[in-house]
Amino acid sequence: MLGYALATLIGFSLGIMGGGGSILTVPILVYVLGMDAKLSIALSLAIVGTTSLVGVFNHFRAGNVNLKVAAIFGPVAMAGTFLGAKISKLMSGEAQLILFAIIMLMASFFMIRGRKETEADENKKLNIPLLCAQAVVVGIITGLVGVGGGFMIVPALVLLTGLSMKVAVGTSLFIIALNSFSGFVGYLGMFEIDWAFLAKFSGFSILGILVGSQLVQFISQRMLKKSFGVFLIFMGAFILYKNSHVFLS
Repeated sequence: MLGYALATLIGFSLGIMGGGGSILTVPILVYVLGMDAKLSIALSLAIVGTTSLVGVFNHFRAGNVNLKVAAIFGPVAMAGTFLGAKISKLMSGEAQLILFAIIMLMASFFMIRGRKETEADENKKLNIPLLCAQAVVVGIITGLVGVGGGFMIVPALVLLTGLSMKVAVGTSLFIIALNSFSGFVGYLGMFEIDWAFLAKFSGFSILGILVGSQLVQFISQRMLKKSFGVFLIFMGAFILYKNSHVFLS
């Protein structure tokens, strides 16, 4: 039951911050529910993809999803994610968790530092090659370690496309959903999926994002992200410690 309660926390994180849920999912599946690392990464992609897709509806209704940018960034990132999932066959589960921990520590830096608000520039000319290059990098990392990459996508969209922060977050959530599903498809066939568990866990996560999206206006985003960033430092260090035998062997 603890695992399902934490599933709600995953969705809640996505609802109030537009990201962070995927960084919670893998540790919960591995260290709370005792699942294999590779299976946990695959299930994480399906859970976060489904949850993000539900959460993006409110952003879409508010006009905070730029479909033009998503149409450029999304397919390229999806291809990268599918490729990353296939490349993961060449890595051990421990190596994937170590890379995951490093990504967590990177995310903690961005969350603690915070994002500098920039003015939207809707007339900014899109640098499509640079945007696609960023999408490939985000996609491959998503496929390898099961994180949605929101902490990388949002700054990229703000800086490279001139989107406002709100629109960048909404568009990022849509891209995360597309990426995650692409990565999950890339993992299919590697192991047997417990579809009943996946549906139930995703259901609790969806409940969390619905609650989080309603409460977001009452919560200090700055303090929340800094606190979450500190949590990620401890979580990343814990995962590195649990897999330290890889370095010592």
